[in-house]
Amino acid sequence: MIVLGLTGSIGMGKTTTARMFAEEGVPVHDSDAAVHRLYAGEAAPAVEALFPGTVVGCAVDRERLAEAVVGRPDALAKLEALIHPMVRRDADRFVEEHRKKGTPLVLLDIPLLFETAGTGRVDRIVVVTAPQEVQRQRVLARPGMTEEKFAAILARQVPDAEKRQRADFIVDTSHGMEAARQAVCDIIAQLTEAN
Repeated sequence: MIVLGLTGSIGMGKTTTARMFAEEGVPVHDSDAAVHRLYAGEAAPAVEALFPGTVVGCAVDRERLAEAVVGRPDALAKLEALIHPMVRRDADRFVEEHRKKGTPLVLLDIPLLFETAGTGRVDRIVVVTAPQEVQRQRVLARPGMTEEKFAAILARQVPDAEKRQRADFIVDTSHGMEAARQAVCDIIAQLTEAN
């Protein structure tokens, strides 16, 4: 089985690209979706213990949590130290289930693949990219996004140029959906034919 890691900086089209892999029949583990599940279950008591008042009902309130950690690197580091290992275990279970089934190719959608030293968990890496101006337009069109927030997010991410250098495959999402889908299909064909 080949474990393919998918990553890309904010606004590059990673979520859409992951969906394309799924539509082509590749099982996808979405780290962001895993965080949502964890916040609604297993992680909620631990998050509440670290950041009192952030859990409403039985689930983490993401807005309250953001208020508790945004602009506080120490708080964010504590949250990441709690959540990242949980997400990793969730992904490991996903990979193991598919390994037992004999699935030829799975995809781990990991937004911070390089930043969290996750490259050892995957066999190949796909980086989703777009020109800087396209990225900027996409991100600043998001509700609640500001230049300051965008700059802070970028400061925490490995630069796009470095990600592209370290990639086995690149999907440029600035050429439209069909071109991106073709790139996804080419990657799948290359990896499954090689097996």
